[in-house]
Amino acid sequence: MSKRKIYFASDIHLGLPSFEEGREREALFVQWLNDIKDDAKEIYLVGDIFDFWYEYKRVIPKGFTRFLGKIAEITDAGIPVHFFTGNHDVWMFGYFEKELGVTIHKEPITKNFNGKNFFIGHGDGLGNGDYSYKFLKSIFTNRVLQWLFSRLHPNFALWLGNRWSVSSRNSKDVTYQFKGDDELITKFARETLKTENYDFFVFGHWHAATIHNLNPSSNLVMLGDWIENNTFACWDGENMTLERFNPSSNPDLIARI
Repeated sequence: MSKRKIYFASDIHLGLPSFEEGREREALFVQWLNDIKDDAKEIYLVGDIFDFWYEYKRVIPKGFTRFLGKIAEITDAGIPVHFFTGNHDVWMFGYFEKELGVTIHKEPITKNFNGKNFFIGHGDGLGNGDYSYKFLKSIFTNRVLQWLFSRLHPNFALWLGNRWSVSSRNSKDVTYQFKGDDELITKFARETLKTENYDFFVFGHWHAATIHNLNPSSNLVMLGDWIENNTFACWDGENMTLERFNPSSNPDLIARI
């Protein structure tokens, strides 16, 4: 089978809200990975794959064994897997690269697939505005504060991190409605297009599954999530599709460009 498809998914939030429900979501996502691996040329996991993740030098969070094993199987088969840090799993310090063969991206990247230009990133903190969040992110990514956090015992630190993550999620509406042209990320994409040409901007973070037209030749692809939507995007070399994974049948098509 020709491996020509590029797959994108984000915001799985493994571990949320409990061990039991997190395990169900993990099993579903692993099934999707298993289904796509035979025709995948590359796989892009575009942030917030975990609801909370923090790596110590010699300790990683407990759990997620089936997901980690499936990723190792995929990279061992020669399929590149790209992992973007999101606002919930920003604290990655080498484990995925060394143990799983995954490429980590801490900033957005640009790629060209079959003559089409892609701008890919988790999406948080881009463009103007949302300065309170940007300040919070600067704290999370501060090396001195990360070093101080690592001095805490893992049992306490990971408990604290998970409590923060769950409380942060509970304070928000996960059924977020994308606001189209009024979104900061849409304004960022349009501003970027003034100086650079991209056929597709691919982002996670907003938990809204949609393809939003920016101009006749450029589209904003919002990947949705796996808390409620179970959505992903696929570039087959000619068309971009946004689909909902259905474990008992073919995926449900949401949009095609």
